[in-house]
Order: sequence, then structure tokens, then C-alpha cells
Amino acid sequence: MDKVQKSSKTNGELLQGVGYIDDIKVKLEAACPLTVSCADILSFAAMEAMTLLGGPRCPYLGGRRDGMVSLASQVDIDRNIPLPEWTVDQIIQLSHKKGFSVENMVVLSGDHSAGVAHCSVFKDRIVGYGGSPKPNVPNQLVTGPAMKRKPPGTTEARAYPTVSFEETPTVLDNMFFRNLVEQKKALLASDQNLLNDPRTSPYVHQFAGDEQLFKNKFADALVRMSSLDVLIGKSGEIRRTCKLTN
Repeated sequence: MDKVQKSSKTNGELLQGVGYIDDIKVKLEAACPLTVSCADILSFAAMEAMTLLGGPRCPYLGGRRDGMVSLASQVDIDRNIPLPEWTVDQIIQLSHKKGFSVENMVVLSGDHSAGVAHCSVFKDRIVGYGGSPKPNVPNQLVTGPAMKRKPPGTTEARAYPTVSFEETPTVLDNMFFRNLVEQKKALLASDQNLLNDPRTSPYVHQFAGDEQLFKNKFADALVRMSSLDVLIGKSGEIRRTCKLTN
């Protein structure tokens, strides 16, 4: 039997903190039954996380309803999530399909200003996987915790170890873009490609030189993303629980 979407190997297994969403839903159902959807909770949590990391506060757009189907296999079929080895052409194609400009795509890549990457998504760029380290790979991949990796393709490899995308993983700043411009280094191949493509490189340089511009543009793009393909009115449902299993 197909598992639920958040169990997909493409993205779901990497999600952290989904238990908080479940806890919030329990409290909301106790106070206001069948009023706030899981989709709204996720969107509000993303906006609040951005603010807590140092980004601007944005208006919360509510009223979403939850979908009726949640299948892990659908994540791969729809291919709505860019992969770490994708080319710029592939990422731009996905962005255009969703109505986003090249600038939108580059600024949203700046979410790698915060958080960490799992071994499985950068294993091909470190020593021990295919020989010597690739050019322009951050030094931390060679000498840091990534060397304590687990076998690729295993659950352990996805959970441990992790490496920060850049030096300030708990702050939404423009360090991600500064590292690309000043050191010509990025953790993921798809991020590295942004610097080397003439369609995306100007935006990389722009955000590297103006942190506030990046934050403002990122917030705008996040709000726009939260409005994609939403279900409203009589479409979908409002679930009683976000703990979907099958």
C-alpha cells in the first residue's frame, strides 16, 4: 500500500518538526473544531519560521483546505521538488511551470541560508565517493562530520550526518549568496550551478551585495508560494488530524 506524502523518499523523510504541526492541530481542534486546516498550519509555520530566523513579518493568508489524497508516490510523479543535482534548465522549467520567474527561483534558493543538508544529497561531492573532492566543494565536506557518513541509500544516511549549508544556519541572511560570489562554493551542485549560468548569476550577485533586498524578495516569494494550487470554498476538506497514515 502506498504511504502518505510526508513519507516519500524525495522529501518527506527529510522533514523535521512535523510533530509540532500535529500538536498545533490538536490544540486548534480543541478550541475551534474543523476551522483551521493542516495546509494553513503548515503555511503559517513557514512564515513564522522565516520571521524567527530574522526575515520580515508578512501577512498570513488563510482559508486553505486540505487535499483529499496524500500519496508518497505522487511526489515523484508530479516532480514539484527540485533535486540537488538538477541543472539550471531543469529548475527554471519547474519554476516557470509554477508561474515563478528566474529571480523568484534564485531568491527561493536562498532558503539554504538556513538549515542543514543530509549526507544523501551531497555524497557525490565529497571524498570517498568517486575519488577526490570535486572542485569548489566547501572544505567542511572533506574534513567535517560528513566523513562519518552512513552507507548511501539507507535510512541512517538520510538522518545522519548533516552539514550546514553555510556558516550561519540559524539566521536568514545572505551568507549563502556571499559564499557563492566570494568563494565560488556551494554545498549542492544545483546551488553551484546558479553562479555559473548567465540567467541566474546576476541575481546571485545582487543578493550577495544587498542582504535586505534578499530578505524582502524572499518574503514576497514565500507568500506567493503559499498561494500556489490552494483548495478553497467547497474543494478539499478540513481534516481533524494531520497525522495521516495508511
